[in-house]
Formats: sequence, structure tokens, C-alpha cells
Amino acid sequence: MINIRIRYFASLRDIVGTSEELLTVEEQTQVADVRALLVRRYPQLQPVLERSVNAVNHRYVKVETELHAGDEIVFIPPTGGGRA
Repeated sequence: MINIRIRYFASLRDIVGTSEELLTVEEQTQVADVRALLVRRYPQLQPVLERSVNAVNHRYVKVETELHAGDEIVFIPPTGGGRA
């Protein structure tokens, strides 16, 4: 088992009700697995996560990225645009 940190911003933070969370997951867990876990835990996240990009340790990554102990995951939701 490994410990990872998830940081929430914008609408994700509003839905979850916190700005970060520590999770213990199995070794070889991928970003996709964490996304699925979060949707099971917080079903309201699904539409936002579907449009969000993933970052692990400040780098954009694909959902197939394997996580390691101490990793920090951020899901970056789409931003609303305004008028120029």
C-alpha cells in the first residue's frame, strides 16, 4: 500500500468540501483508478472529472500513469471563459 495526496481546486473543491485529501491505495494504482474511486465516493464529480486534465507532481500526465508513494495528484477542471 502507498499513500498519495489529492489536491482539489475550484468546482472540485466545492463538491468534495475540502482542498486536499490523503488516500492509501495499492501499489501499481493508476490515475484512472483514483478517478474511478473518487467518482464512486463523490458521484457529483463525474461530469467535472470527465473534462479535467490530470497532473502528478506538477506535471500533466495520462490516466495510465502509475502512482508512487508520496505522489500529489491534481485534477484541473476546465475554466470558464469570459469576454475579451
